[in-house]
Amino acid sequence: MANVIFYEKPGCKNNTKQKALLQSAGHNLDARNLLTESWTPQKLRPFFGDLPVTDWFNSSAPRIKSGEVDPSQLNEEAALNLMIADPLLIRRPLILVEEIYRVGFDPDVIESWIGLNSTTPISEDLETCPRSHAETPCKTATHSA
Repeated sequence: MANVIFYEKPGCKNNTKQKALLQSAGHNLDARNLLTESWTPQKLRPFFGDLPVTDWFNSSAPRIKSGEVDPSQLNEEAALNLMIADPLLIRRPLILVEEIYRVGFDPDVIESWIGLNSTTPISEDLETCPRSHAETPCKTATHSA
C-alpha cells in the first residue's frame, strides 16, 4: 500500500477511473486539483523525468487539438511556461509516491511500480479524453471541473 498524491482534473472520467483502480488496490489517495495548483517550473518538472517534451502534454487539450500549441516545437523551458499558464495542457494524472514522480497512467507501469492488484488486464485507454471538445469544451483553470 502506498500513499499517493494524485493531481487530477476534477470531474475527468479517466481520472475518476484511475483513482478507483488505485484505491481498490489499497493505496491511500490524496487527490489534488491540477488546474488550481500553484505550479512553478521547479515543482512541475520532476514529474516528467527523462520523457521527451512531447510526452509531457495532454494530447486531448483543446489548444493542442486545434494546433495552437505544437509540443514538438517547444523546448523544456517554453513547455513548462505554457503548462503553468494553462494547466489543461499538462498530461494527467501527475502522481507522486514518496520521492518518485510520474506523469500519465499506464496500468503496466503503475502495476510494476506500486501495484494495482488487478486480476483482469486493463485494455481501456485511461489517458485519452473520451469526449468531443468541440461539443463540450473543457472548462478553464478557474473552474473546478
